Amino acid sequence: MHTNWAAFTAAEPEFAQTVEERFAAYTHHVLATLRKDGSPRTTGLEVRFLDGELWFGMMPDSLKALDLRRDPRFALQANPGDGTGMGGGDVRIGGRAAEIADDDTRTRRGYAEEVEPPEPFHLFRTELTEVVRTYVEDEKYLVVQVWKPGEPVRTLRRT
Repeated sequence: MHTNWAAFTAAEPEFAQTVEERFAAYTHHVLATLRKDGSPRTTGLEVRFLDGELWFGMMPDSLKALDLRRDPRFALQANPGDGTGMGGGDVRIGGRAAEIADDDTRTRRGYAEEVEPPEPFHLFRTELTEVVRTYVEDEKYLVVQVWKPGEPVRTLRRT
């Protein structure tokens, strides 16, 4: 089942807005991919929410792009910001990235017109498998919200 950003937003509009605002607070975030040997690789990445999709644009032949071509699974962590405040909470997105082929000029042109990336570039559309937000409530509870496609948000509270 292909679950893009628009499907998540339709299913959980308030949660999606909180997550999107968290990513909008900073430009650079942390992407985890899998190396050829299966070990994790983390790298910085700018992301875009456009036309109901979460997009990854990358420099040509970057290691993270090569990782995603080989194994599309990823985890994306929103930049926590300065200090320990983490306004809006700690936000992570898991999923799979599908590369947009060079010959899909319409999709690539639409992205390029909006984002103006340096040319050439790799472009990936994401399919979400999980969205997680962790935050502190009332200075007492650690709250974890977990959304997976086809399921309502689960909320866990710990003291």
